Amino acid sequence: MTADPPARPLRFAPTVRLLHWAMAVMVIAQLLVGAVMVTTLDHYHLLRAVHVPLGAAILLLVIVRIGNRLVCRTPATPATMGPVERRVATASEYLLYGLLVIQPLTGWAMLSAGGNPITLYQHLHLPTLLAPDPTIYAVLRRAHTAFAYLLFFTFTAHMTAVLFHVLVLTDRLLDRMAPWRTRRESSPTASRPAPARIVDDVAAEQD
Repeated sequence: MTADPPARPLRFAPTVRLLHWAMAVMVIAQLLVGAVMVTTLDHYHLLRAVHVPLGAAILLLVIVRIGNRLVCRTPATPATMGPVERRVATASEYLLYGLLVIQPLTGWAMLSAGGNPITLYQHLHLPTLLAPDPTIYAVLRRAHTAFAYLLFFTFTAHMTAVLFHVLVLTDRLLDRMAPWRTRRESSPTASRPAPARIVDDVAAEQD
């Protein structure tokens, strides 16, 4: 006789939620800094001093997050999500992870090909990935820009889908990743009757 499989959790693990929201803030900040860098020369060096270490931090955290995500169980999706939507959501999640790895690596390689020092803080530098080469630098610069746009659109689509579930479908999808204590977590048995009460109800009907 085999044991029943353990019930799926109502929410993601605390480490998953912490990394998720920390990276969301970092990605939004990075996209804003990158947009300002390419539209104006004012404070360019200051913005680059923020952009480079922030990109390195995102690369490190996304690697940690992927490892953490693999060992933590995934909560069940709401009944409002059909099979196609679940596959699309999974594919977009993989795409985000891929972009958050590729984009910093592309920037790192681009700076290396441009012969620029990759400074994280004062005398702390990243090693170069490529020898200086103007042609490779130009290709990587275009790739870095293209990946930035793709990351922006994917991130925006992800947030739009979540808002649709929260505001239109009201299926409490956000509860799975919410950093706060949810109503479902506070009373996990509220949606199903207790066994003792079922017995009492049956006995009352027989009387």
